[in-house]
Amino acid sequence: MSGITRRAFVVSGSAAALASALPWPAWADAAAVYRRAVVIDGLGGLGNSETDGPLSAELVKEAVDSGVTCLHLTMLPVGTTAPDRAFSQAVINIGQMESEIDAHPESFARVRTATDIVAAKQSGKLGLLYGFQDGVAFETDLSRLDELHRLGLRIVQPTYNRRNLLGDGCLEPANAGLSLAGVQAIERMNEIGILVDLSHCGRQTAADALKHSKKPVAFTHTGCAALNDHPRNRTDAEIRACAGKGGVVGIYFMPFLSDGKQPTADDVLRHLEHMIKVAGEDHVSIGTDGGISPEVLTPEYKQRHAGFIRQRREAGISAPGETEEGYLFANELNTPRRLETLADLLLARGHSSARVEKILGSNLLRVLTETWKA
Repeated sequence: MSGITRRAFVVSGSAAALASALPWPAWADAAAVYRRAVVIDGLGGLGNSETDGPLSAELVKEAVDSGVTCLHLTMLPVGTTAPDRAFSQAVINIGQMESEIDAHPESFARVRTATDIVAAKQSGKLGLLYGFQDGVAFETDLSRLDELHRLGLRIVQPTYNRRNLLGDGCLEPANAGLSLAGVQAIERMNEIGILVDLSHCGRQTAADALKHSKKPVAFTHTGCAALNDHPRNRTDAEIRACAGKGGVVGIYFMPFLSDGKQPTADDVLRHLEHMIKVAGEDHVSIGTDGGISPEVLTPEYKQRHAGFIRQRREAGISAPGETEEGYLFANELNTPRRLETLADLLLARGHSSARVEKILGSNLLRVLTETWKA
């Protein structure tokens, strides 16, 4: 194909098919809504599963052309890692992302404050926001939180799937909740301005954090246990408690929406609309848990995905329902502008443009504004 990559062909074909299936007024309105909205992916990545090392010009362009205003990036490590090693890895990973921003100042912007997100929207850049999905880098020394905050850390999960010194993750059968160190970590995050993310926390750990946090908290990337009873999905009671705290619950595009099968746009919409029903439209957001650039379902992709799942099982951090066939993207939303496509679908189902803008980013922007005030 002359002048178009295979990835671009796959993406444009999917978008065109969806566009033709929607009523024209909804499609037209969605484009305007998306241009106007502050769009925040509450957990995602640059590139796709093939990406390794510095970003190519194509991946940078896809990131900026996505229309996403701000992207919450996970800084490694995730899972059981010795604290000193975890801290050094995190600092190195942050440094690598800082280098990407320095290398592409016309495309990327650092996000340290809510004002930075608004400025990224105005300038047409993609704001990059750093977060942890595990507290192992500071679990033995909470003063490291201050150092990491100075480096740009703004969102932290106390635990991943397993137990650490701060508390139990969602796969720990004991469900013991936060430790004393975990409670102190929540207090310190409140003090210096870091959003407490409970996405992978155990039920009791999440309940304890909701109790002890003086600021709103979030489940940045999750699904609804009422629709698929899985430890990574949150119960209606947890969703209501998060909303009652002023926080947000974000939908992911993961197989946990669909009992281990590759999710579809219908799965995403089903869980998202349940979240709206339970939490209210002011407390729902998006955290795709996937890369901005689309995946191409080649034999190489399938092999790479199978190896990734095996590695997670060997490391003891794999969740139930992680299968070699449960690919980590939703077919109809496998495009850099997947959140615009999701906005299209929501508008076509009768959701108002004001509600869609809240879900796309303004709800999460409000929570970040409130929690980042030291």
